[in-house]
Amino acid sequence: MLNSSYFVSPERPWFSSHWPEEVPRNLEFSEKTVDTLIRDAAHRWPNRSAVWFLGSRFSYRELDRDIDCFATALFEMGLKKGETIALLLPNSYQYMVAYHAALRIGAIVSGVNPTYKPLEIKHQLESVHAKALIFLDILYKEKVAPIRNDIKLRFLIGTNLGDFLPWPKKRLGMLLKKLPMAPLPHEALSFAELVRTRPNPPVVPINPLEDPAVYIMTGGTTGVPKAAVLTHFNVLSNALQVRAWFYKAHPGISSLAVIPFFHAFGMTAIMNVTSTWGGHVVIFPKPPSPEELCQTIQKVGIADHEMLYIGAEVLFQRLLDFPDLEKYGVEKKFLFCVSGAGPLHTHVQMGFEKRTGVPLIEGYGLTEASPIVSANLLYGTDEMRRSGTIGFPMPGTDWRIVDRTDPHRDLGIGEGPEDKDHIGELAVCGPQVMVGYLDNPAETEAHFFEADGRRWLLTGDIGFMNAAGNVTILDRKKELIKVKGFSVFPKDVENLLGRHPAISEVAVAGLPDSKSTELIKAWVVLNAEFVGKVTEEELLAWSKENMTHYKVPRFIEFRENIPKNLVGKVLRRELREHDPLWPHE
Repeated sequence: MLNSSYFVSPERPWFSSHWPEEVPRNLEFSEKTVDTLIRDAAHRWPNRSAVWFLGSRFSYRELDRDIDCFATALFEMGLKKGETIALLLPNSYQYMVAYHAALRIGAIVSGVNPTYKPLEIKHQLESVHAKALIFLDILYKEKVAPIRNDIKLRFLIGTNLGDFLPWPKKRLGMLLKKLPMAPLPHEALSFAELVRTRPNPPVVPINPLEDPAVYIMTGGTTGVPKAAVLTHFNVLSNALQVRAWFYKAHPGISSLAVIPFFHAFGMTAIMNVTSTWGGHVVIFPKPPSPEELCQTIQKVGIADHEMLYIGAEVLFQRLLDFPDLEKYGVEKKFLFCVSGAGPLHTHVQMGFEKRTGVPLIEGYGLTEASPIVSANLLYGTDEMRRSGTIGFPMPGTDWRIVDRTDPHRDLGIGEGPEDKDHIGELAVCGPQVMVGYLDNPAETEAHFFEADGRRWLLTGDIGFMNAAGNVTILDRKKELIKVKGFSVFPKDVENLLGRHPAISEVAVAGLPDSKSTELIKAWVVLNAEFVGKVTEEELLAWSKENMTHYKVPRFIEFRENIPKNLVGKVLRRELREHDPLWPHE
């Protein structure tokens, strides 16, 4: 067991009265493997529900047994420790079984975004040296077949979403066309048949501190896709850190799994951490509408204050905009909610909390840190919860604000966004920080530096730290807008615009401008009752009245939606690159 003092300097300001009493300052990190999360839960709560999926429940005993069976099958097929198994699957019971079974034999998991195009899938499979691909049957023809002859895979394993449903329920789903199916290619093995293998998993020696558990693709700070190498120790430590922060959770508490498991946020904050308190994961194969979400919560039968909703800001915005929320009484079900995978704007947080009475806090992380780095306090005064900030670091995590050009220069404590001398790049250190980028030593070296005898990760995020140790992220280093010599942070302008009652969603980015280096443009989605009643000119005039001159957008464009990735993160780059003012060849 490794104590958190190994990673954290006790002189840091968050070791003060601001630290929540319920969260341990010194957390011991186990040198176990990630798959033991389910093994341990099955020993403690064998009959508790671990998963709810498509109307069926699976206990921890059943889940652990299926993992053992599938792990045995993978091993008997010839897959070995250190080889990569890729999962081209949506959120599903199969994903959880395959994930833990692969880890149980010492293999490395790499989740693939099901919305990827064939060439993107090919790039990932080649980058992580995948030996096997586990895929959803209906994805094969469009996603895999076009690249099959170009990728060196030893095994293909196919599954259908209904493979683990009782036959009457599966049959009904097929008849109603709610369970689309496709034939498996002749060379593919059946996931369902492999899980029938007699369980006899191998005992594989795994060094949690050194052996990789997952390869997760990330654009990092450069936008070039590369694989972050996360060890068993990284991934398990992050789950234990989040468990400590979610101290209100207890056996039986449900987690809604809308954000994808292939993303580090879904992997850690939902799939892995829920088993640490014997909770069960309510799995959605695709993001539901607010009405479908509410109906599912009722169908699962979750008691009041027995549910966590963890996701991107857009999910809470959708509930906030859903007129029938109170009719379903869903707001009574939440214990607390956490927004991550992008900034939580103040107007969304305040609106959601006012309507539901449920705490909605912002978490912060990045793939390279497994991914959770920090979060706001769940309870306490508004001042302590610090709306608009990313809160305090997880137990065992240290952070500092450093000069953007010289990371060895610590900028110390800042007073606010106008305190330019103390605004810099956030650097983090802790047990959840990755080993590096796979087969990319140059990128790895560029993102780390040594200080105080420790290894620090440069996050690429710009912000400042107050005297309590609380950090405010102003924006990504690469998304900073330069206007006539002033530095403008898109998030700052988005927060200000979001206060206008007509605005539902907003994204801000910089575009080239010969007169001022860059100009500010805002893309806005209006609340339904204001469509056709508010003009761009009126919003621009409002902006001039409520913002300092260099933050005022030059242009505002109304849109029906803001582009987001599958996790719900706003795609500012896509907005910029499709704009007429963006330079096109």
